[in-house]
Amino acid sequence: MTVEQNVLQQNSQKHQQTSLNQLREITGINDLQVLQQALKDSNGNLELAVAFLTAKNAKLPQPEEATYYQTALPNNDRYISVGSQADTNVIDLTGDDKDDLQRAIALSLEESNRTFRETGITDEEQAISRVLEASIAENKASLKRTHTEVWSDSPNPYDRKRQENCPVGLKNVGNTCWFSAVIQSLFNLLEFRRLVLNFIPPVTAQDVPRNQKEHRNMPFMRELRYLFSLLVSSKRKYVDPSRAVEILKDAFKSNDSQQQDVSEFTHKLLDWLEDAFQNKAEEERDGEKPKNPMVELFYGRFLAVGVHEGKKFENTEMFGQYPLQVNGFKDLHECLEAAMIEGEIESLHSENSGKSGQEHWFTELPPVLTFELSRFEFNQALGRPEKIHNKLEFPACLYMDRYMHKNREITRLKRDEIKRLKEHLTVLQQRLERYLSYGSGPKRFPLADVLQYALEFASSKPVCTSPVDDIDASAPPSGSAGTQPMSSSTESQGPSSSAEPQPSQRSVIHKPFTQSRIPPDLPMHPAPRHITDEELSVLEGCLHRWRTEVETDTRDLQDSIGRIHRTIELMYSDKLMTQVPYRLHAVLVHEGQANAGHYWAYIFDHHEKRWMKYNDISVTKSSWEELERDSFGGYRNASAYCLMYINDGEKHLIQEEYDKETGQVLTGMDTLPHDLREYVKDDNRHFEKELEEWDKEQLRKAEQEKMLISQKTLKPAPSAAPAAALKEPEYMEQPTRPELSSEIKEETASAITRAVTDSEDKGPEAVLRTAIKTEYARLLKLAQEDPPPEIDYRLQHAIVYFIQSQAPKKIIERTLLEQFADRNLSFDERCHNIMKVAQAKLEMIKPDEVNMEEYKRWHKDYRTFRETTMYILIGLELFQNKSYAEALLYLIYGYQYNKELLSKGVYRGHDEDLISHYRRECFLKNNDQAALLFESGEMEKVNNGLTLMNELVVPCLPLLLIDETDEKDIVAVEDMRNRWCSYLGQEMEPNLQEKLTDFLPKLLDCSTEIKGFNDPPKLLAFSTHELCERFARIMLSLSRTPADGR
Repeated sequence: MTVEQNVLQQNSQKHQQTSLNQLREITGINDLQVLQQALKDSNGNLELAVAFLTAKNAKLPQPEEATYYQTALPNNDRYISVGSQADTNVIDLTGDDKDDLQRAIALSLEESNRTFRETGITDEEQAISRVLEASIAENKASLKRTHTEVWSDSPNPYDRKRQENCPVGLKNVGNTCWFSAVIQSLFNLLEFRRLVLNFIPPVTAQDVPRNQKEHRNMPFMRELRYLFSLLVSSKRKYVDPSRAVEILKDAFKSNDSQQQDVSEFTHKLLDWLEDAFQNKAEEERDGEKPKNPMVELFYGRFLAVGVHEGKKFENTEMFGQYPLQVNGFKDLHECLEAAMIEGEIESLHSENSGKSGQEHWFTELPPVLTFELSRFEFNQALGRPEKIHNKLEFPACLYMDRYMHKNREITRLKRDEIKRLKEHLTVLQQRLERYLSYGSGPKRFPLADVLQYALEFASSKPVCTSPVDDIDASAPPSGSAGTQPMSSSTESQGPSSSAEPQPSQRSVIHKPFTQSRIPPDLPMHPAPRHITDEELSVLEGCLHRWRTEVETDTRDLQDSIGRIHRTIELMYSDKLMTQVPYRLHAVLVHEGQANAGHYWAYIFDHHEKRWMKYNDISVTKSSWEELERDSFGGYRNASAYCLMYINDGEKHLIQEEYDKETGQVLTGMDTLPHDLREYVKDDNRHFEKELEEWDKEQLRKAEQEKMLISQKTLKPAPSAAPAAALKEPEYMEQPTRPELSSEIKEETASAITRAVTDSEDKGPEAVLRTAIKTEYARLLKLAQEDPPPEIDYRLQHAIVYFIQSQAPKKIIERTLLEQFADRNLSFDERCHNIMKVAQAKLEMIKPDEVNMEEYKRWHKDYRTFRETTMYILIGLELFQNKSYAEALLYLIYGYQYNKELLSKGVYRGHDEDLISHYRRECFLKNNDQAALLFESGEMEKVNNGLTLMNELVVPCLPLLLIDETDEKDIVAVEDMRNRWCSYLGQEMEPNLQEKLTDFLPKLLDCSTEIKGFNDPPKLLAFSTHELCERFARIMLSLSRTPADGR
């Protein structure tokens, strides 16, 4: 074979591989034989191959691949079905439109690299996932899972062991995420929990159920008590609610694959609880009317006042969960306003009206106020229900005063005022629109810009020639018979000259790039032909004046609109209308479509003052920002479905239980009645026995493996610490942060998938070798890229940080091997085998091959880098929210830790100047706040201001003075000192003068010794996703601010 033939063959193979990759990206089909056959049948034509594959409905991945991808999907075991709503960004390839096909190919080639770079997931994996999801949605019979391993527990009981003080999750026993979300929300109401735990079930013969309700309620109450007791004191990470769920299934008349509606279940649950407690209340009454604690807790009353066909009426009604419409409203208050008013409101206050309408006024609000957000509606045209994904905001603290019957007169006045303001607002917005969209044609522009353009046109250099005169001298390109001759040519040649060829004329060569250039004497923009200086002076004067007038009018309109918006927002903020606060306790979230989806709950931990996310067996720390993203709607398909507020004045709802004798807070087992305590202890003993048996089994297997190794090895190798004994880096495993481990698991699974596709040898060792190379290539590419400021790939993976920081090759290799040896990877047989090979390779690494002390130092530095990033982000977030006192410590520690990292290498930390700037600004803001408090003269505010200075600002000032090279820090310290020294010459009360005299020596101390410095704030657990998301948000917000912050 010649060199040319060899090169041609290589090019041909390369071209074929490129075509196969493009087909895989466009169609989502992973079967290599199917793709090769399609390419062969189409003679290499990519468009025909795509049409063939889409028309013939190419076969799906093999069963083991389908199982692999299905189990690899995040949180797949908790999803029931996928909605069938069409994606507007998807191009339909099933039709005959070739333009669509061509556009799909172009889009795929353009977007594939960018998608992989942003998500770490190949188009191939995304396409297969979409195919699997569509298959599940279309085939109702497949809703019931056939892969039982998805629902099974991990064989390792330590994976199911509860961490200390971590809340217990609930296992999804088959489409029961609705059950978990509601039960966890109620369980975390401590008053409700106490009522359930202390409920006394029938124990004697005469206490047997007397009717069908009791026959149903009593077993359920017994199982609910058992379930609650396990949630209190179980040693398991999550517990199984199967027995309680089984009792509920009969009531719903459902099968295993039907998903229940949260609203329906909550109504049914409260009905059962009400019946159960009603029987108990009747037995314990002493001649008085029995009080049902469930009614007292969850039910309120409202007064319906209205007019029906001219006749007035008043009705008092009881309510439990209050329904609210979502469609057409932007926040919860708008929903409530609409729900409280029906029909023609004017008719309620007028005589002799034939119209109908009514108002609702709450007369009695329950301690636990629950709102049902109606996010589903029936589409008559399609004949099916649809979910409303509109964004709906709701507050953490909801004031209900405006809806109370006692405030009806004030509320009506305020509603009238808001109505008047909104009418005025509409007029102003219409006027502003005329300024911002000026013109009578389809395209409109701001009037100020139109006047500016006119001014620029008038001020341009006048030209006295036609814009086409310079083109007349240029002959048209040869062969352009259809081009009309120029007027000047017509006049000079005569009417018949164009018909006869000119033999002596030389053929013109068309030069598009030279002939289209603008002659140097022509202006870049159109300009007037003739204009005198006097005309220009008058015109410029008028246009300047008109533009100034328009800008002034626009600014005045915008200011007026802003003032009206603020007035409306503050309409109910006066003291009289903020007397009935309700705090948000729980948010039940639904993700999916109307026919199927997944539920979880965000619940506020009132003791720890933080939000928690309860997602079946997973219970993780969360934040208000995450709650907003998932609950408000308008983002993905997730939105709040039910809101649970609690009366802020009734502290017993969330108050811990105390021992009557010692006064100590009761926790864990101490809160349980005797019978439940024994039940939990028995369950814990079973679990401890399971742990012991697992340890014995692992010890037996380890002994067997050692014997096998010793038999295979002639010379025993030096003993090395087992891989399991070496604790994996905290940021890689983090049992308290399952979201992070799942992200790394997905990246690893993606590398394994590509390795299986690319490797000829399908053995675990060969696949592992290829997968490691693939993953390293991906991370190396990220490390070498120059991303925008809002993206830092070092936060996504330790190896990117190591590569940029020039870590030793052995450190990087071992880190990659640890990733593939993670025991959490074994969710299918293929990954399990690869994990075993990786673990074996780790055990074979000798102590002299990798310096473990150095390995630990690198990973410790990376942990410090991530924590430093979080300190900086929290500090900047607090700074932007004007919480300067809280922000200061975060920025101080973020700066100090970052400085230590940068001392080891320029890529070890973040931009020092940026952090230094905001740290300095935070000092100045705190100083300004303290000075303003002192200037008020009120003793309480004065003391607060001096406390802020003495306890926070002054102890940290030496940090700004240590580095004398940063002149801005020294100037900032002088500005703070000058501010306080300026008070010395002013008249003030003697006690203020005394306090100032005591304070100034501390402030003016020029020592750089740090005294009484506070401990660093404690960081909550955070995931890689949260870290990167917050980093992007903060950096984007900073990019809109000038570099000097002013």
